[in-house]
Amino acid sequence: MLIYPAIDLLGGRCVRLQQGDYSRETVFSDDPVSVAKKWVELGADRLHLVDLDGAKDGKPVNGPVIRKIAEAVSVPVQLGGGIRTDEHLNAVFDWGVRWAVLGTKALQDPAWVRAVADRHPQRIVLGLDARNGFVATDGWLATSTTKATDLAKVVEQSPLFAVVYTDIAKDGMMSGPNHEALGEMRANTRLPVIASGGVSSLGHARRLAEAGTFGCIVGRALYDGQVSLPDLLTLGSGSGGPGQRTATPSTHTT
Repeated sequence: MLIYPAIDLLGGRCVRLQQGDYSRETVFSDDPVSVAKKWVELGADRLHLVDLDGAKDGKPVNGPVIRKIAEAVSVPVQLGGGIRTDEHLNAVFDWGVRWAVLGTKALQDPAWVRAVADRHPQRIVLGLDARNGFVATDGWLATSTTKATDLAKVVEQSPLFAVVYTDIAKDGMMSGPNHEALGEMRANTRLPVIASGGVSSLGHARRLAEAGTFGCIVGRALYDGQVSLPDLLTLGSGSGGPGQRTATPSTHTT
């Protein structure tokens, strides 16, 4: 299972939110670049970045720091948050981002997501943030009437790299992933599933790996020291796992 240390950016700083609530913010560092270097030094072979300002504003906001991170590390980075047009997509790829996560726009215009996946094969990730199984949008400030599994089915035939599934109720709460919802997602899409939200122990991550989960994003648990990155990496980062799509580490050049 692939392990993605998370770096959430708000106002240029590295933060974590609880359940996506912008009023429940914990600042972990004023220097996200040093945080990125730390995770790579500890063995990370990829990073997951979230532009929280971008998710709320509907356009990428933290471009300067994202570019600095991509330039400072030798591993590929994945970015979500506010990427909703071709211009946004071209910009984040120019910053050195390897995989772009599309969430709100996937609900608004799934045909566009399929089109950009065709133009950028294996570089687009579907971001499904769910509240009670239904897709949340606009930085989790709104909840749709579309089931996350249904949206995955709409776009899964295009050459997307994976789907990141986040259960908002679990995010930042250190209470464990929503294994039932993740199992439903794995069973209902051909896309490799990357789990996000709630992982706070090696046992949580091991259960995900044993269930055949493609990847796992870990945030607060790493920053609070509840789990160590080297321990997580023993679960097999760098291998796609049986029946899953292999994701070989590579540089971030575009």
